[in-house]
Amino acid sequence: MPPMTAPPPPPPDPDPIIAMASAFYDSCVLFTATDLGIFAHLHEAGTAGADALATIIGGSPRGTQLLLDACVALGLLEKEDGAYRNTPAADAYLVPGGPGDLVGALRYNRDVYSAWGRLPDLVRSGEPVEAPEIHLGEDEVRTRTFVMAMHHRALAIGRALVPMLSIPPSANVLDLAGGPGTYAVFMAKTHPGIHCTVLDLPPVVQIAKELIREQGMQDRVTTLPGSYHDTPYPGDQQVITILGALHQESPEAIAAILRKAAGALSPGGMIHIMDMMTDTTHTAPKFSALFAVNMALTTAHGWVFSSDEMTGWLEDAGFVDISIRALPPPMPHWLATASRP
Repeated sequence: MPPMTAPPPPPPDPDPIIAMASAFYDSCVLFTATDLGIFAHLHEAGTAGADALATIIGGSPRGTQLLLDACVALGLLEKEDGAYRNTPAADAYLVPGGPGDLVGALRYNRDVYSAWGRLPDLVRSGEPVEAPEIHLGEDEVRTRTFVMAMHHRALAIGRALVPMLSIPPSANVLDLAGGPGTYAVFMAKTHPGIHCTVLDLPPVVQIAKELIREQGMQDRVTTLPGSYHDTPYPGDQQVITILGALHQESPEAIAAILRKAAGALSPGGMIHIMDMMTDTTHTAPKFSALFAVNMALTTAHGWVFSSDEMTGWLEDAGFVDISIRALPPPMPHWLATASRP
């Protein structure tokens, strides 16, 4: 009797690969519904049919219904007897001006969508597929869109992040590459005795000054146009923050910025760095590994460094009492804190 042979193992599940191939469907539906104001209109109306929403947004009834049904399938809308309404999540995060408004932050993802379509070009050349200058001053519209997206993203993150930062009373705080100044305003509001300086490129701080003034914080949050590479940092700082900027820099540039920051801090001063980070393999967490590709598509030195690399740069710059931890979900960032002896 011939020996029994074990049956072959079942084939691997193809569903994850199929889901990856169509993931952009979800993004396009979300971006389109947000841009057309679907969630804002439904927040105001409560419920509405496809024909009524088509009239409001200037769309065809057929196309509008296809979009709305896709939003239902994604869990963004609910549908009952032909009428649509926001889900609680859409009402909380996709209505402009709401307390959890993420609409402005999502516009950054929408703006880099076309760059991801040119990923093969990045792989072949190793160079970004669009010049970073486009959204850092060269194109006024793209620059404002970028800065406002960072403002809205910081509004969402800052509420959770700023209370976690150690900031002494009456501190001078230097926010390097502070973009729209949103984090600095959060810090100043949380700690009434401090003064914050936001250093960033001139076209960026022009917009930051508008936002700071709109929030009535111009007396305690000031701007310094320049580059954190070349502009001298004001001295006698008790705190320096770099919140979501270093992923666009080379290892050599990061090391130089941290050495320069150490020189601007008073003895005992602290540095807080929030950024995407990975483990030593540069492959986990998943979002950080993918974000590294996103940064490489749009900046010359874009990537995501590991927490061990950050520790090494801080030690080489003379910092002590270094701690690095992942921030609580849903934030995908890590927070590094260290002191100058």
